[in-house]
Amino acid sequence: MTQRLASRVGNGPLLAPRDIPATQDGFEVQAVLNPATARLGDEIMLLMRVAERPRTDLDPPSDARTLDFSGLHPKIAPLGRGYRKEDVVPIVVADPDSAELRHIAVYLPRDLAGLDTSDPRGLSFTNAKLGKTFTFLTQVSHLQCARSHDGIHFTVDLEQAISPSTHLEEYGCEDARATLIDGMWHVTYVAVSRVGVTPSLAVTPDFRRFEKRGAFLPPDSKDAVLFPIAHERGYTALTRPMPSSFGHVLGIWLRFPKRGVPWGGLQPLVLPREGFWDERQTGAGTVPIRTSAGWLEIYHGVDADHTYALGAVLLKGDDPRVVLARSADPILRPEAPYERSGLLSSVVFTCGHVPLDDRGDRIRVYYGAADSVIAAADFSVQEILESLGPPDSPAGHQKKFLI
Repeated sequence: MTQRLASRVGNGPLLAPRDIPATQDGFEVQAVLNPATARLGDEIMLLMRVAERPRTDLDPPSDARTLDFSGLHPKIAPLGRGYRKEDVVPIVVADPDSAELRHIAVYLPRDLAGLDTSDPRGLSFTNAKLGKTFTFLTQVSHLQCARSHDGIHFTVDLEQAISPSTHLEEYGCEDARATLIDGMWHVTYVAVSRVGVTPSLAVTPDFRRFEKRGAFLPPDSKDAVLFPIAHERGYTALTRPMPSSFGHVLGIWLRFPKRGVPWGGLQPLVLPREGFWDERQTGAGTVPIRTSAGWLEIYHGVDADHTYALGAVLLKGDDPRVVLARSADPILRPEAPYERSGLLSSVVFTCGHVPLDDRGDRIRVYYGAADSVIAAADFSVQEILESLGPPDSPAGHQKKFLI
């Protein structure tokens, strides 16, 4: 089914870390991934997440710093001499001596008792004496634009589009989605900090000037996507709360305008399904696509083996609280080498699509592959609709829907 529905674009990734220069000395681009998408006239826009880290191919400088974990709050301290690059793990932290948010490298000794470096995107340190665990990212992300006339060959803007600037963005700005509402592009993205993972909003008329509007949902929540519709009582959005209690179920919820409730209604919508390709977690991907059959949403799911794949769900057009149909199998799963191997193996993760024809049937989905590079695949909306089955039934029992 994957081969029939998805047609990969190009002979490999469209954008990779080598295509984007680092923004500060001593850093390198570790990954470029998960772009928001838009079409402006004859240009296709990608608003990419660019993840940078301190260079790992150099020994720590003579004035290198580390973190002192002896108290409840880590403090920056001198690293000491004699450390080589193979002896340390460099990470990114906010400079405590800077009035404005800026990032610096610190170096943690690899043999530090309690240090967990199993995830290349971050690490944790557990102070057994204090009974406290600290978590850090090895990288910091910003959002940067790339532009193309053919949707394959991109020119990357030299300047950052949305960069970390507030305490809620201390660890970076990640995974944007772009929705056109009343002539203005509404960009949702994730602000990451020690306070939590916070959905935030920026607006732009042209992908050259961006105005931050701040947080619009509390932490911890991710994958917030606005529907391309305006309502006098507020916006309709998909989101994914990240509960830490009881079952820790990570799935797609719907936030919608509701009379008599000033902050709107909220309900679970597309939750993980036991035994399916999305049984571990689900999260919204593209901006919902309006069809005559309803709202088509391409989302990501994670299976029992931690493989990230893409599928689709159809929501009722006049009431997106109602799920009409859902993918029993992925429409795109990690199969190419660049999707199977990277910072996080076996991942395809989308944040956007663009139409390829006036009818709205052919679409191009851009996605992050293995949390490292950007790739794309073309689909027919009609073929996706025809592939859907009842929301929670096995494959093979399908009902056809038309655009």
